[in-house]
Amino acid sequence: MKIVFLLNNAYGIGGTIRSVANLSGALAERHSVRIASLYRSRTTPSLRFDPRVRITPLIDLRPGARDAAGQGPEPAEPSAVFAELPMNYGRVAPSRLSDLRMGEFLERVDADVVISTRPTLNVYLARLGQPRYLRVAQEHVTYDARAKRARAVQLSAARELDALVCVSAADAQRYAEVLADAPVRVVSVPNCSPAPAVPPAGGDSRVIVAAGRLAPVKRYDRLIDAFAELAPEFPDWELRIYGRGVERDNLRRRIGELGLHNRARLMGAASPIETEWVKGAVAAVSSDAESFGLTIVEAMRCGVPVAATDCPHGPGEIISHGENGVLSPLAGGSAALAEALRPLLADEALRGRLAAAGRASAAAYDPAVIAARYEELFREWAPNASGAGPERPQEPRGGWLGGLSRIWRRSSAPGGRPRGYGESEADGGVRVSLDGRSLPRGEGELLLRRRHDALGREILLPLPRVRGTRRVELLLGPESLELPEGRWDFFLGRDVAGRALRVAADQVRQAALVGALPQVGARGVTAWIPYRTKDGNLTVRSWLRPAHAEVTEVLLDGDAVGVRALPMGPGGVAVGAWTALAEGVGENAGPGFAVECQPEGASGLLLTIPHEAALAAHTTSRSDWRLSLRAPDGTGALVARIGGDAVDRRRTDLFPALDLPHPKRGPVRLRVRYTGDHDLALTITDQPTDGS
Repeated sequence: MKIVFLLNNAYGIGGTIRSVANLSGALAERHSVRIASLYRSRTTPSLRFDPRVRITPLIDLRPGARDAAGQGPEPAEPSAVFAELPMNYGRVAPSRLSDLRMGEFLERVDADVVISTRPTLNVYLARLGQPRYLRVAQEHVTYDARAKRARAVQLSAARELDALVCVSAADAQRYAEVLADAPVRVVSVPNCSPAPAVPPAGGDSRVIVAAGRLAPVKRYDRLIDAFAELAPEFPDWELRIYGRGVERDNLRRRIGELGLHNRARLMGAASPIETEWVKGAVAAVSSDAESFGLTIVEAMRCGVPVAATDCPHGPGEIISHGENGVLSPLAGGSAALAEALRPLLADEALRGRLAAAGRASAAAYDPAVIAARYEELFREWAPNASGAGPERPQEPRGGWLGGLSRIWRRSSAPGGRPRGYGESEADGGVRVSLDGRSLPRGEGELLLRRRHDALGREILLPLPRVRGTRRVELLLGPESLELPEGRWDFFLGRDVAGRALRVAADQVRQAALVGALPQVGARGVTAWIPYRTKDGNLTVRSWLRPAHAEVTEVLLDGDAVGVRALPMGPGGVAVGAWTALAEGVGENAGPGFAVECQPEGASGLLLTIPHEAALAAHTTSRSDWRLSLRAPDGTGALVARIGGDAVDRRRTDLFPALDLPHPKRGPVRLRVRYTGDHDLALTITDQPTDGS
């Protein structure tokens, strides 16, 4: 059987794209599967698709591409298909070009089944699709959550299609009632989630994890408020929210207002997300509505117990309260969500029991199980369609499509890019595991190259001999390998042509680093964080310092900035022996000034920076300082936060700004921040007055 999915942009990140990636890979076990992406925004997809699934982009919106001109919210030539269907189309509205490209694709495509995944694509399939193939629409949002105009567009398209698949039973029933007079078949098939390629969560972290679009319906403000209620009772827990979207600034502001800047973080988008789920001990869903709740199943499959609002419709169909998760009454708001989370944070045994039950129940959403349900429906709806084994994919013939159809594939064959994953070890080392199928047979070398190194330093490490398809592993440790501070990219040693090939990372496992302090060894204080670059390559961020002061908390109340830190160094350090200084740095360096430094407890320091002292040192439009310590013997240490699993704290660890009056310069803004090297810095900038 030949199956085609229509996606708006297969190169982005989102629940619909993830669900199609999961389902298409499972169907590719037995069928020829293809994805037509109406738009292309990147060279390669952000999410990983099965290499057997072909992706055909129809309109190229990458910067500089010929198709990019005239496309956008108000295209130069508006769509004729949607002329009578006004609605909010999102970032890119349909256009005459999208009419043309989608129309030609649907006319030419050799398919038995075409599945569209959002209202605009459902309209295209209804009006431009062909009766020779089964035309199926998917609904990934609830009936009630659809805006009125979008719902009207959806219903108009559904009446002309063969079938509509909703991801929850309650939503399918609602659509079936509204479409009772139409010939379209309405059924419910949930989304699927594959078994994770990472070990399940250990459950011993102190992290609440949430993931999804930062959109109003997700109500992450409710989750932040619930965490604020729990924070005093559970001082060692933190909250991480993964995703991107329009609510980012509002959520960041709310975190600052509640004084949670040390413990609640917006992490940005992450792919693959499973490596982030397993860092958590609890997963939270705070939505007003969930058509299904893919994140719930993902967290369950990763061994993380879930607390979710009992919103329409998905959570209640996935979670049996008290058995495999916890449901919070939606009407109870943040207080009810806090009450649902409280026992999970307090009781490790309860977390373990719910996690085990969740993993067992989530197996019902395995891609193979859901793909079989789709196959059964296809046979029922189109009994003449072939259900036989895989067929050779057919390329489109001639016309614009033949020239534009660039297929993205992930190759693991010898001669392609070497692939593998990196995994942090509890002792601060990194395990590199390479896929033997992607390596040349025989002897090889792993090459580590320091990025932007004027000296061109490289480290060559011999690899075990490659035999067959077995994985090749190498354990790197800071005691046996010295990595000067910087970013180290991984390559497979040079081939006969003298080339070094970047190692592609399918994933990077950092769970062992959550909450970890830097390592102290004979060489000094070290921290290694392996990560996957935006281009999917394996890299390690390394620090190596003779001495170091690890930031544990930044205090912004009152008339001073307070910094709690742990001084570290070989042989230990005497906390009472340090003095502190704010040093001017960079082209906007302010005059240096002394900072009060007092011992706190057995091993900590409290640095105090009075606003008055910082304002007195601010003499130009912008002043920058970084904090440092000095011992009586002259040993210096920067105040920084290099422990943990954060590769770039400039993006995740943000502190609210303080607006202060300067005695001579008028209103100024003081901000504590991390630099690119994770050093703690202080910046004061002049602010324009109302009359400027």
